[in-house]
Amino acid sequence: MGAQGTADLDFGAFPGKSHATVAVTGQAGIVAGSLVEAWARPVATADHTADEHIVDAPTIFAADIVAATGFTIHGVARDGIPVPDRAKVLLPGVTVPNTAVGSPKVGAAAPMPYGVWKISWVWN
Repeated sequence: MGAQGTADLDFGAFPGKSHATVAVTGQAGIVAGSLVEAWARPVATADHTADEHIVDAPTIFAADIVAATGFTIHGVARDGIPVPDRAKVLLPGVTVPNTAVGSPKVGAAAPMPYGVWKISWVWN
């Protein structure tokens, strides 16, 4: 194993944003072909409980490796995209009204991540 650690991924104050990044540097042994993983670490931060890290974390991935330097951790909103018109995404001829109690309105943005999420990472 090359190295492992943690990082804080900050989506900013509520209402947050759909994409956040944090650079992990100081990885002198990393090479372009290294395998890098990142995931939400279930520990509390000032903004989120450990349970939220388990059930409601953003999608996390690592990319952008720079040899002898490090990589970037990306977090993206799992649900921070406009709510589709269900009648348009089902099979042709099948319509389902978007009127169920509690349903978000068509085109409304779903909630986005906000605040700091604790991230674990490893590369080899």
